[in-house]
Amino acid sequence: MYQLGHYGIALLVYAPVGAALVVRGNALAAYLGGAIMVGTAMLPDCDHRLPLIQHRGPTHSFVFALLIGVVFGFVGSALDPLFGATAGLDLRAFGFTIGTLTVLTHMLGDVLTPMGIRPFWPLSRRRYSFDVTPAKNPVANYVLFALGVFTSIVTLIGLGKAA
Repeated sequence: MYQLGHYGIALLVYAPVGAALVVRGNALAAYLGGAIMVGTAMLPDCDHRLPLIQHRGPTHSFVFALLIGVVFGFVGSALDPLFGATAGLDLRAFGFTIGTLTVLTHMLGDVLTPMGIRPFWPLSRRRYSFDVTPAKNPVANYVLFALGVFTSIVTLIGLGKAA
């Protein structure tokens, strides 16, 4: 997928997480988490700029998802003493969840393409693909983006009516 498609998948996957946070009374964390998910949706494609790293290799794996989750968890841990009580949640766990979910949603977008991903790197170099659409397909990218935006809006409207 291209950037717009990855943004849409990030919004689509994050909508129920954000909704759960809003229901728990953590609206600020919900919106911040969504912004981080969209803002880092392209993080696994850093492999385009890394020498000796093949595209859709290590940065498109469960190992990388966990690594980014740990990094985001450390950031949350550093912020927890400052904002944890105000946020009303464990920022370490929140950071880990958002970091891991960011990479997993990116992988979800790329597994739809014929090129696929190698999610079990380094244990296996086998590629997995659902071969639904080429990454460059503008219709697929716009549909995913629209679906993510629509789901987010419907979720927010539903939460507003429930309040």
